[in-house]
Amino acid sequence: MIFLVAALLLMGLLLGSVAHVSVQTALIAAVCIGGWLLVFAARERRARHHRS
Repeated sequence: MIFLVAALLLMGLLLGSVAHVSVQTALIAAVCIGGWLLVFAARERRARHHRS
């Protein structure tokens, strides 16, 4: 239950911030975050594969 409340609070803060910037800025930020997540996932997968 606490996790759900924390997730909703965080989502509200993030969506509230995005509402105050231009669409182009929001899309650039989304692309940057998505790229960072892809790099992180690739590094984790490679590290896990290397350990096995």
